[in-house]
Amino acid sequence: MSSPQQAQEFDIIVVGGGTAGCVVASRLLQRKPGLSILILEAGADLSQNPNIYSPQTAPLLLGSDADWKYNSVPQKHLDGREIYYQAGKGLSGSAAVNMGAWTRGDAQEYDRWADLVSDQRWSYAGLLPYFKRTEHHYDQHGGDTKQHGFDGPIHTSSVSSSGRQYPLRETLRKAWCNTGLKVNDDINSGHPQGVAELVTNWADGRRQLTSEVYPLDGVAVVPNALVRRVVLDGSSQTATGVELADGRIYYVRAGGEVIVSAGALRTPQILLLSGIGDSEQLSKHNIQELVHLPDVGRNFHDHLLVFRYWKLREPEKGVALGSPLFGGPNYEKGVPPEDWLVTTTVPSIGLQSAQAKDDVHDKAVDSRSHLELATIYAAFGGDLIGLDIPLDGSAIMSFYMGFLPTSRGSITLKSVDPGDQPVIDPNFLATEADRFVMREGWRVLSRLMFETPEGKDLVVEEIVPEGHKSLESDAPDDLIDARIRMGGLTGSHFAGTASMGSVVDGSLRVRGTQGLRIVDASVIPIPLPCHIQAVVYAIAEQAVDIILQENPSL
Repeated sequence: MSSPQQAQEFDIIVVGGGTAGCVVASRLLQRKPGLSILILEAGADLSQNPNIYSPQTAPLLLGSDADWKYNSVPQKHLDGREIYYQAGKGLSGSAAVNMGAWTRGDAQEYDRWADLVSDQRWSYAGLLPYFKRTEHHYDQHGGDTKQHGFDGPIHTSSVSSSGRQYPLRETLRKAWCNTGLKVNDDINSGHPQGVAELVTNWADGRRQLTSEVYPLDGVAVVPNALVRRVVLDGSSQTATGVELADGRIYYVRAGGEVIVSAGALRTPQILLLSGIGDSEQLSKHNIQELVHLPDVGRNFHDHLLVFRYWKLREPEKGVALGSPLFGGPNYEKGVPPEDWLVTTTVPSIGLQSAQAKDDVHDKAVDSRSHLELATIYAAFGGDLIGLDIPLDGSAIMSFYMGFLPTSRGSITLKSVDPGDQPVIDPNFLATEADRFVMREGWRVLSRLMFETPEGKDLVVEEIVPEGHKSLESDAPDDLIDARIRMGGLTGSHFAGTASMGSVVDGSLRVRGTQGLRIVDASVIPIPLPCHIQAVVYAIAEQAVDIILQENPSL
């Protein structure tokens, strides 16, 4: 990394040195060493942060200087609660603060994406070479080798392949299978449904910062550089530079490009401040409209997450974090302490009935991956829903997420000050279909713990907020809904706010402009049933090919 001169012009300016931004800058320079490339990053270089690298200190990053510390507006369907949004602030972005889950999701959803935008580059087959290009995969059990890369920069492995053997591994596997699910040998084969091992990208217990595994040697980087806007030529709407909040402007050479990779929460804010967006939104803040794109900031989608907590029947066995007996080889090499990620469908008749109430009639529901569920051998985060659970090994937790929400929210401007947070409204649970799916996830976990022999032997009761009771699988809808409303949180897989098809085309170019692309999760037009960091890496890898193929000036 080097420090640029302000008067210097660049071939490429990347706005946001997060996960996608680092990949794009590194790969472009690797492929064309003569390019001059600048990254403008609002946060710091996180490589010196003592809490970044270890799985054990990763939870300390929440609410730290490496976190944007966003809050949503009060959520109508979550009892009016504001939802906290963690997002990585600094080089490597959210890859520097996440828990490392590495999943792709279901091939059929990528194919839906490709069909929606009429561009097969974004189908599962179209993205597979880029998933593979990213990976240096290790699985001692094999998996589907045709689905994986083995010489990429990101080391990925399953829990058991990293040498961890948790005491509840077989208990939970049997319990899940007794709910009717089957074991899936490879969650990242494009067919994730079933009981599959968690795969993460902790490399022998160390976080892989994107800015290190995709080296930035030769790339000019300006940290702590908050961007105000992309500068557009007033006649052709060609991106000519980027203005920072302090008034500094960095310019691109003729034929060069500005690439916005600020993430699904900041990218729409930057577009709007640049005069690109909905006329009404721009006029409200006295911003001159340069490009009318009404869908900037719309189509915001995210996974809703719910936690549940269980009191162990025999905590003296030391099967949960906090017990002095909980420990084993390589336990320190990954978080959270869990073995299995479960992906499953929901009953089609119930979902179709719910969709009909939303005036949606999607018949292709039987095979879709609507839910992810897991059990963690610890009891984190109870305070978020009013529970005081000591981390002493007496309790474990489960979570589930609705993977294919139909609710859509928005990102809008609070003011013209780029230092202000945007107005974040995920609009969770706005549809009957989403409420049905989340109820079903609740019922699946109740069946797991209360109706399987393994679950009954493992837990004695659910730990519930004061004034509430444990809800089994046959509980009334309204009681389950109430618990979901009081406990729903973000799964931190937010996307869609500069969607492909409406804001960018299949080549990631912002419609109505020249020399301006978006490369981050904001371009993903539909929810994907996965933890999205693997997708963001693949998007960025494909973006590099697209840029070099389509811009002969570089």
